[in-house]
Amino acid sequence: MGIIILGSIVLIFLGGILVYNRLINLRNRVENAWHQIDVQLLKRADLIPNLVETVKGYAKHEKEVFEKVTQARASVTQAGTIKQKADATNMLTSALKSLFAVVENYPELKANQNFLLLQEELSGIESKIAYARQFYNDTVMNYNRTQQLFPSNIVASLFGFTLKDYFEIEEPGKREAPRVDFK
Repeated sequence: MGIIILGSIVLIFLGGILVYNRLINLRNRVENAWHQIDVQLLKRADLIPNLVETVKGYAKHEKEVFEKVTQARASVTQAGTIKQKADATNMLTSALKSLFAVVENYPELKANQNFLLLQEELSGIESKIAYARQFYNDTVMNYNRTQQLFPSNIVASLFGFTLKDYFEIEEPGKREAPRVDFK
């Protein structure tokens, strides 16, 4: 009888170790997925000053638009939490929409080779951000679900694992990608 109890305790202990290691693995995947998003957001933020300078050369009197883009870019680089980063990213997307609306009024700018290259690079980065966001949210879903299922929820609560936030875009009705193709 004692062997059965001891065997049960060992099995429970080993099961707890397996669940704990799975949670650690999933948490690391979430953090890695977040860093992939962050890399793309920083690439986009680094591209924006060149884009603004190119547009400024043609549309000098659009100071308010340039200020909004610059402020939004600063918000992205200074944001700490996922929620702050998402809000700052949404603000930057909105500011870029305004910038590209200004570009529509300058046909010679739309034909500028430097602007076209920057626009193409931005479009590629936007695609990478969308993919990285999808991968991150899928990874967070898996991590959060594992924490909520029995028996891993017991291990998660014992060792202080917490649910992660999704990286969400603006609310419905505002969900449209920034338009970066002027062909």
